[in-house]
Amino acid sequence: MQTDFLIIGSGIAGLTYALKVARDCPDKKVLIFTKTTSDETNTKYAQGGIAGVWDNENDSFEKHIEDTLIAGDGLCNEKTVEIVVREGVERIREIIEWGAKFDKEPDGDYALGKEGGHSEFRILHHKDVTGREMERALLEAIKTQSNIEVITHCFVVDIITQHHLGYLVTKATPDIECFGVYALNLRTKKIEKVRSGITLLATGGNGQVYRTTTNPVIATGDGVAMAYRAKGRIENMEFIQFHPTALYEPGVKGQAFLITEAVRGDGGILRNSDGEAFMERYDARKDLAPRDIVARAIDNEMKRTGTEHVWLDCRDMDQEKFLHHFPNIHEKCLSIGIDVAKSMIPVAPAAHYSCGGIKTDEWARTSIRHLYAAGECASTGLHGANRLASNSLLEAMVFAHRAYVDAVKKMKDNSGEEWGNWRRDAIPDWRTEGTTAPKEMILITQSLKELQLLMSDYVGIVRTNTRLERAMRRLDMMHEETEELYKTTEVSPQLCQLRNMITVGYLIVKSAQFRHESRGLHFNTDYPHKSEQVQNIVL
Repeated sequence: MQTDFLIIGSGIAGLTYALKVARDCPDKKVLIFTKTTSDETNTKYAQGGIAGVWDNENDSFEKHIEDTLIAGDGLCNEKTVEIVVREGVERIREIIEWGAKFDKEPDGDYALGKEGGHSEFRILHHKDVTGREMERALLEAIKTQSNIEVITHCFVVDIITQHHLGYLVTKATPDIECFGVYALNLRTKKIEKVRSGITLLATGGNGQVYRTTTNPVIATGDGVAMAYRAKGRIENMEFIQFHPTALYEPGVKGQAFLITEAVRGDGGILRNSDGEAFMERYDARKDLAPRDIVARAIDNEMKRTGTEHVWLDCRDMDQEKFLHHFPNIHEKCLSIGIDVAKSMIPVAPAAHYSCGGIKTDEWARTSIRHLYAAGECASTGLHGANRLASNSLLEAMVFAHRAYVDAVKKMKDNSGEEWGNWRRDAIPDWRTEGTTAPKEMILITQSLKELQLLMSDYVGIVRTNTRLERAMRRLDMMHEETEELYKTTEVSPQLCQLRNMITVGYLIVKSAQFRHESRGLHFNTDYPHKSEQVQNIVL
C-alpha cells in the first residue's frame, strides 16, 4: 500500500491536518489509520472546552499567554505559547465554519466559561461534550473529500526507518528518515507495509498506563513508543497531569467518568470528608487553582483523612443552568443514584493528560525526517510543566495547521521527483518466521495489570526516589519478558499495546529520575523545591 500523506489517529489533530492537506492537494492520496472506529479518540472525551480570546474588551492575548506561562511553571517555550494563543482564534473560527457549534447566550454571543488557571472568561463549550462536537464536525467535513480514505480497525506496529532497510540507526544518526509504517489489519490479521511520502503521528495520550484514567482504552501511548523505538527525541515525559475530579465509583477501574473542571468554574466547591471547603488552605485561587495544585490538595486530603475520595458540592449552584451546561454529568450522576441538587459528587484524581511526548519544533516536525506529530502525543513546548485547562484542543488545531503548511510545501517542492529515494523500494515485508500464535494471553493481561498498578502506586501524583527506583526495576523485568514474548509470538494488538505501554512507563520513570526538583506536575518529596536551573528532559 502506498500513499502521499499518512495520518495515524483520527482525533482533532489528525482530522484537521487530513482535511487541510486533502483540500490543498486534491491530486494526492490522504490515508487515515485508526485502531478502532473513527470517532473513538481522546478528543471525543474532552468535556471542558477550548480556550480562545473572544472578549477583546476584558481579555487579551497577553493575558492568555501569561496564564499559560504561569500554569507551565517556568518550563513553557514562550515562542510556542505566543504562536498558539495568537493563531488559535483563527483555528477556532475555521472549525466553526466547518460546522462545529458552541454554546451561545440568549443575545447570540458565545457563552464564555472560566476554568482553573484562567484569569478571564474565554472557554468555548458545547454543553459538556465539546470534543465530541468538534470531532463530529470534522468527520462530516472529511466525508466531502474524495481523496481521503479512513481505514478503521488498523493497528500501526512500527514506523519504518533506515533500521528496517539494514542501516545502523542510533540517536546520533543524522537524518533518520520515515518511509511509512507497518500496520496490522485487524480484519485480515495480516501486517502490511504502508509506504508514505509524509507521515503524521496523532495518536493521542497514554493514560491507560495508569490504573485509573479519564482516557479511553485506546490511549496506550503508541505514537510516543514507536517514535522512541525509531530513535526519535522524546521530551518531558515526567509531567503527567492528573485531573482532580474524576467520578469515584467503588470497584470501577480503567476509564473513569470525567467531571469537567468547568463545574468548579460555575461554582462547584470541593469538600473533604468533614464537609470542609479545603482549597482555601492550599491556594488563594481556591477551587480555581491550576490542576496540579488542586490534584495534590485532594491527594493530601484523602491521605490525611484516610478516604478514597473527596466531594464536589454543586447543591448551591443554579440547577437549571447545571442541567443545561452539564447534561451528561447530570445524567451519569443520576444513573448511580446521585441527584446533584441534593447530594455531593464523590471525586478523586485520575491520570488525564501527558504534557510531554514526541519533541517537535514550531512546525510540528519531529527529529525524524518526513515525520510530524501533533496533539497529545507531541511535546510542542506549550504546556511546560503543567497544561492550562482547555489549551489542548487549541494546541492540536494550531499544530495540525502548521504541520499541514510545512508538509504541503515539502510535497510541492518535490512534486517533480520520486518522493523519497531509492531505499524506499527496498522496504522489506514484515517477517513472521519463527513466531507462533499466542497461547498465553494471561501473560499479557497480567503484565498489563501489574504495569498499571506499579505506575499508579509508585509514579503517581507524589513521587520519591525509592518509589521510582522500585518502579524501574519492575519495568526492566517486564520489558525483558515482553520483548521475548514479542520475538516468539505472532503480533496482536494486545501484545503491541503492552509493549508500547511498558516503553511509555519507562520514559515517564526515567524522565522523573532525571528531574532533581519539584516543578509543575512532577512532585518528588526527596527534591521538594524548584531548581533555579530550568531544564527540559530529552531522551
